[in-house]
Amino acid sequence: MKVTVIGAGNVGASTAYVLAQRGIATEIVLTDILAGVPQGKALDMCQSGAVEGYDTRIIGTNSYADTKNSDVIVMTAGKPRKPGMSREDLLAVNIEIVKDAVGQAAKMSPNAFMIVVSNPLDAMCYGALKISGFKPNRVCGMAGILDTARFKAFIAMELGVSMKDMSAIVLGGHGDTMVPCPRLASIGGVPLTSLVSKERIDAMVERTRNGGAEIVKLLGTSAWYAPAAAAVQMVESYVLDQKRVLPCAGWLQGEYGLRDVYMGVPVVIGRGGVEKIIEIPLSDEEKAMFKASADKVRATAAETKL
Repeated sequence: MKVTVIGAGNVGASTAYVLAQRGIATEIVLTDILAGVPQGKALDMCQSGAVEGYDTRIIGTNSYADTKNSDVIVMTAGKPRKPGMSREDLLAVNIEIVKDAVGQAAKMSPNAFMIVVSNPLDAMCYGALKISGFKPNRVCGMAGILDTARFKAFIAMELGVSMKDMSAIVLGGHGDTMVPCPRLASIGGVPLTSLVSKERIDAMVERTRNGGAEIVKLLGTSAWYAPAAAAVQMVESYVLDQKRVLPCAGWLQGEYGLRDVYMGVPVVIGRGGVEKIIEIPLSDEEKAMFKASADKVRATAAETKL
């Protein structure tokens, strides 16, 4: 399996490194417009393999010719957030980056499965779908896995328990209108709502919605370890045909009462790409929040003018 990671910044390089450590791909191509950066990071990762014991071939390049016939394309390129910025603030500059990068990568690998990580995530998925010409099942966004991971982490911090025994999900757009679903969260089969007060749950939900901004405020830039881990989970499910049920940005065609919009929902990822979108019965309150999130995603996607 050949995996191309577009963008050799923090998220892209971390994604390539975790992929190499996992042994998921036989070849990883890390590409970026900055001369020397992907080459240097790829060489560093190759040398790390001598210590960690992996033999994955890692190539750093500035040419999309090296990405030819990739099985998976992970799109991470784009400007990161800065303090005070929303994900939507990145639209104007990042859509141009997506147009160029996705256009070139799709020509080189017309049968690839594309995972979009660039922000604003849902609008960038829409852009990637239109630019690549791929079928919707082969363009999917990494967002819900990350948002859910943050929700789980905050639950674990609150209760002092392991995240290994936790089940939770966050739906909707990747932004401040995301829809965490506390009623579906459980720890070792015990409902979250029976373990902690509504007040504390509301605080965890709010922190989840602002999880990215919290890190941006601390670091001065966007997160990269958790986003990379989430993207790798999607790559792994596709490459190994695991058919994992993962919360990702999927192209809705009637599911949840919506059409022609990318939204965070549970999807089955296997060698067919997004093989199925799973519908969860939502409460009236969750339906209202989900619709409000979709409205915002549509408005942002419309600004791409694609």
